[in-house]
Amino acid sequence: MARILLGLTGSVASIKAPELYGILSRQGHQVRAVATRRACHFFDPAALGSEPGAPPGAGTRDPDICTLDEDEWPAPSDGSKRWNRGDEVLHIRLRNWADLLLVAPLDANTLAKLALGMCDNCLTSIWRAWDRSKPCLIAPAMNTLMWEHPATARHLALLLQDTGHPIPPNIRREEIFHLLERGINGLRMASPEHRKLACGDEGMGAMASLETIKLLVEKLLPASQTA
Repeated sequence: MARILLGLTGSVASIKAPELYGILSRQGHQVRAVATRRACHFFDPAALGSEPGAPPGAGTRDPDICTLDEDEWPAPSDGSKRWNRGDEVLHIRLRNWADLLLVAPLDANTLAKLALGMCDNCLTSIWRAWDRSKPCLIAPAMNTLMWEHPATARHLALLLQDTGHPIPPNIRREEIFHLLERGINGLRMASPEHRKLACGDEGMGAMASLETIKLLVEKLLPASQTA
């Protein structure tokens, strides 16, 4: 079985984090999550790995299950936790541990950061430092007009370029989506779906179903890690 690093970002779809974590774990995979600060607005990090049906706030977060930015960058007022030469670099340790990086949901803000190479939190630092010989799966989730905004296709095209795939200057957005859905050089996308969104709008932008994400994870992993 594989070691899966689950990136969680500030989309409403992060409410499904405990369920997705459970699905992947029941497949026999080792799963660790890395959540952005805004992702934690939609789920309780302590719920990952807890017993199904446990009431919210019933437990405490296990940093070996769900990593937050504060684990890599403790408050500067706590001098005992200041980094010293020889200490580990957490985002590098997580990068080395994982066989696959799954960012589900990938919100518009984090997509923009990844496309531009920004690394201002633990998750984006992992992406920037990722070993490109290992697969990545992204599952965008955002408001319909955000998904249809020209920046979305532009940023996805930049992610494709970063894999070494040439992008024609006049490529259509549908072609970009098709390439990512098919998978290019270890990068694949679980495309969003047309549904009524949490904000009340209806259209494209809802995160792919958890079943779809599970199946794509299995396809990206070597047979030896899925048997």
